[in-house]
Amino acid sequence: MKEKHHRGWWLWPGIVLLLIAVGIYARHSGVKQHRRARAPQMVGVAKVITGAMPETISALGTVTPTSTVVVVPELSGYLTKVGFTEGQAVAKGQFLAQIDPRAYQVQLALYRGQLAKDMALLHQAQSDLDRYEVLERKKSISTQQVSDQRFLVLEDQAALKIDRANIDTVKLDLTYCRITAPVAGRVGLRLVDPGNYVTPASSTGIAVITTLVPTTVVFSIPQTELEPVLERMRAGAKMTATAYASDDVTRIAEGRLTAVDNQVDTSTGTIKLRATFANTDRALFPNEFVNIHLLVKTLHHAILVPSPALQTGAQGSYVYRVKPDDTVTVEKVITGPANGTYTVITNGLRPGETVVTDGVDRLREGSRIAMADTAARHESAPGGRDRHRHGGPRPRR
Repeated sequence: MKEKHHRGWWLWPGIVLLLIAVGIYARHSGVKQHRRARAPQMVGVAKVITGAMPETISALGTVTPTSTVVVVPELSGYLTKVGFTEGQAVAKGQFLAQIDPRAYQVQLALYRGQLAKDMALLHQAQSDLDRYEVLERKKSISTQQVSDQRFLVLEDQAALKIDRANIDTVKLDLTYCRITAPVAGRVGLRLVDPGNYVTPASSTGIAVITTLVPTTVVFSIPQTELEPVLERMRAGAKMTATAYASDDVTRIAEGRLTAVDNQVDTSTGTIKLRATFANTDRALFPNEFVNIHLLVKTLHHAILVPSPALQTGAQGSYVYRVKPDDTVTVEKVITGPANGTYTVITNGLRPGETVVTDGVDRLREGSRIAMADTAARHESAPGGRDRHRHGGPRPRR
């Protein structure tokens, strides 16, 4: 027993040394982790500013001309001449095409001859009536014969009116033989050629004319955004509508909101609006799809933060506000309109405060930060296209 006890005694010093080594390692590891946990997080920041924020409604619209006219002939005949080229800009009343007028010229001569004949008959009937009235006063003719002659004169007078109406009708047909532009605009592709027989029943017509100056854009907005628009219209405000290309960046033209439809589309929950554009440069093309930004009103002296500073969680919208000791705190905010670059804050922040805009993914309440070189301090309000440039990481001393 004594030999066994002395044999295990020499193991105890080794066990003690091992425990001491483990303790020292754990202590140093904990210190390193503690120091690493306390290392500040590099972030980008920006100041809360005040400025003007345009409150706009964005929508997809279609360029809709004020007039799209299909030129259809008023009568039948062969085309003898086409006086326009495809894509040509025409003025109102400009010559477009000619229908062979000879058949109508012959008919006009016929009606004029009939008028001359009926006029001669009227003169004869009137002469007989004058003679019969003289004989009636002398009791040399019956009253019935005189009365019949008076009716004959009235009949010939009515025939003259019919002849003159027929002549006017043929003259109008001769006018229709010369086809002119009913509106000013641009002619589309030619639909007929000289020698074609055209009729008023033709659905394609001779040409299609579309007005370009001015033009309109029809677009739809959700019914939830209608009330602010109607409120501004009732106040007599003129709301600006700006048309952008399909990239929603290239500005095409600026116009005015002119009309709101009288009912909401129940299938989509939207309502149509119409904006009118001068389009003197013809930049808006019929049936083109454009993006419309309708300026409803402008908020002045609004509190603004860069949109990247806003975060969303279970508690709603919030930002990381920088405290004087270079730590951050979670600040709940209430947001208003936004324009992609800035967002209006209606409650939760004050001008001059600093918020984190970049590097928020690892932040928590009370996290220590090191601010990047934010020489960009948003020198102007959003209306002036503020620039925000971040320099390279450089800890603040």
